[in-house]
Amino acid sequence: MEIKAGFAGSVGNTPLIRLEGLSAETGCEILGKAEFMNPGGSVKDRAALWMVVDHEQSGALKPGGIVVEGTAGNTGIGLAHVCNARGYGCVIFMPDTQSREKVELLRTLGAEVRLFPAVPYANPENYQHQAGRYAASLPNAVWANQFDNLANRRAHEETTGPEIWRQTDGRVDAFVAAVGTGGTLAGVGRYLKSRRKDVEIVLADPMGSALFNWVKHGRAEMSPGPSITEGIGNSRVTQNLAGAEIDDAVQVTDQEMVHMVYRLLREEGWFFGSSTGINLCAAVATARRLGPGHTIVSILCDTGAKYQSRLFNGEFLAAKGLRTD
Repeated sequence: MEIKAGFAGSVGNTPLIRLEGLSAETGCEILGKAEFMNPGGSVKDRAALWMVVDHEQSGALKPGGIVVEGTAGNTGIGLAHVCNARGYGCVIFMPDTQSREKVELLRTLGAEVRLFPAVPYANPENYQHQAGRYAASLPNAVWANQFDNLANRRAHEETTGPEIWRQTDGRVDAFVAAVGTGGTLAGVGRYLKSRRKDVEIVLADPMGSALFNWVKHGRAEMSPGPSITEGIGNSRVTQNLAGAEIDDAVQVTDQEMVHMVYRLLREEGWFFGSSTGINLCAAVATARRLGPGHTIVSILCDTGAKYQSRLFNGEFLAAKGLRTD
C-alpha cells in the first residue's frame, strides 16, 4: 500500500503539468510544478514544514509552543496547518494590504491574525520586525523568520529541485520563479545547478520590486510600482536569496500578469493566483529568448481562490486601470 503519513507526509511530490497553449505558441515545453496541490494549497507548505521541524530539532520549539511569523499569507496558512498537526499555537502578523480571503482562512484555521499598516522593511514597525519582537517576548515561542531562515531554502533544495530533475529526466533548460523570500528560486537553483551547470535560473519580478535591478545591474533599487501581486517582490536581498546563482531576470507588469491569469482560466480551465501569472509570463519570455525545443519549468504557486476580492474582482481591477481581455 502507498499511504502518506499525515499532513507532513502529504507535502511535496506534486505533479509537473504541461501548459498546453503556452507550449504550443513558443515551441518549448513549458511545465508548471503544481504546488497548489500541496495539502495547505500552496508552495509555502514546504517551507512552513521545514522551518517548524528545524526549530524542533534545534530545541527552540518545545511541545505546546507557539510559532510566530510575519507573512503576506501563504506561509502563514502553511504554518497554521503544520501547527495544528503538531500541537502548536500560531500567531500571524500581516500587512493590511492582503486579500481578505487569506485573513479569513487563517482565522478559520485557528491562527491569531494581527494586521498592520504596510510600511517598508527598513521601518521598525514593518510587520516582519513586529513578529520577531513579539516572538522574543513570549516563553516557548519561535519566530519562523521565513525570509532569512535557511530551512526555507533547504526545503526546496532537498525536495522541489530533486522532484523537478526526476520528473523531467534531467531535461530541464531553465527554471523560472518569482521571489518573495527567495527560498524557492535559490533552493531549486542550487540543486539543478549541482546536477547540470548550464541550467538557467531566471528570477521573475513584479513591478515595484528591487530584485530585477539587483540581478541585472547589481543594485537592489526599486522599480516603479506598486503591483497588485501579493507575497512576491522585495526591497532587499534575503539570506535565502544571498549567494544564489541567477542567470537572468524578467520583469512583468500587472497587466501582463492579469492577461495571463485570465487567459489560462478561459482557455484551459486553470484558476491561478497572481504569483503564478508572473511566473508564467516570465517563463514565456524565457522560452522566446532561448528559442524552440527547450524545456522551461516554473511554479504554479496556488489557486485563485484567495484572490477573488482583488484579482478576480472587475471593479478592483478597473480601479487599477487593468483589463481582463
